[in-house]
This record gives sequence, structure tokens and C-alpha cells, in this order.
Amino acid sequence: MTITHLPVPAGPPDDVPPYEPWAGEPEVLAEAAVAGRRAAAWIRSLPAAPTPRPVGTWLAGALPAAVEAAMGSLDPAQCDRMGPDGRLVEGNGGVDAGTTSTLTVVPCVLSDADWLTPDQHIRLMAVASITTGIARLLADDPGTAILHGQVARMCTTLDHATRLDHPGLAT
Repeated sequence: MTITHLPVPAGPPDDVPPYEPWAGEPEVLAEAAVAGRRAAAWIRSLPAAPTPRPVGTWLAGALPAAVEAAMGSLDPAQCDRMGPDGRLVEGNGGVDAGTTSTLTVVPCVLSDADWLTPDQHIRLMAVASITTGIARLLADDPGTAILHGQVARMCTTLDHATRLDHPGLAT
């Protein structure tokens, strides 16, 4: 018996409508990008390690770059969907796997950042969690996330986690 697979179309099937932005989407995404830039600036403002260490270099460079990149690349069109073969394609909300990987390792590396206060550790974990959470919200249900203000509320939480006037954040 011979099994022959039918060719998979190169592009999306003709019956898949093109993506149409949600009401208020450009404003929400712009707000998220600004919140990401502020969070990245806060991370860069944290005190440097007293002696050069890999985690110190990572905190000063790769982590804030990942936060900024993730929040600036959010894309509701990159949501969960059915592929042409009928299988679920898990969306990423516009955040690539490398950036997500950088954000998810935060809890693992903070133990090496012993010059930072516990409050700063918690806030760094909050930044990573909120950033990945927004992308996941957009991937799971972009309409609800945008239309019901979930992304905007999470951006407010991100701003709160990184505000400089908090006594534990003074550098």
C-alpha cells in the first residue's frame, strides 16, 4: 500500500479572511511599546554589580533589550489559529522564541544578582511576567485583551512595577 500526501498550499487558504485590526489596537500597541521602553530604562537604571559578572552584564543589556523588543513587537495577528492542515498553530503574540526565552529565565538568574534588593528582584520578576503575559494574552484572545482593556491594565501594572519613586527602587 502506498500513501501519498497531498501538497500543502504555500500561503493561507483562500477562505481565510485577512487580518483586520481591532478597534483601538494601534493605540493599545503604542501604549505597550512606550511601557516597554520605560521598563527597559528602569532595568538599565538598576545598580551595577560591584564586580563584573555575567549576570550583571545580562541585566544591563540583554534583559532590558528583550523587554523593549517584546513590548515593541506585540502583534495580535500572531494569535492561536488553525493551520491549513486543521491543526492548532500556537501564536506568540508577536514575540519571538529567543526574546521569550530571555524573559522566562529571569527567576533563575536573579539569585546571582545578590547586589540587588529583594524588592528589585520581585519587580524584575514582575516585569518579565507581565511582558510575557501580555504576549500570551494577545496570542490566546486578542479581541478580549484589547477591547476589554486587559493589555492597557497590564501596561499600567508594568509602569507601577518599575516606577522610580518607590523607596525600594531608589538607586
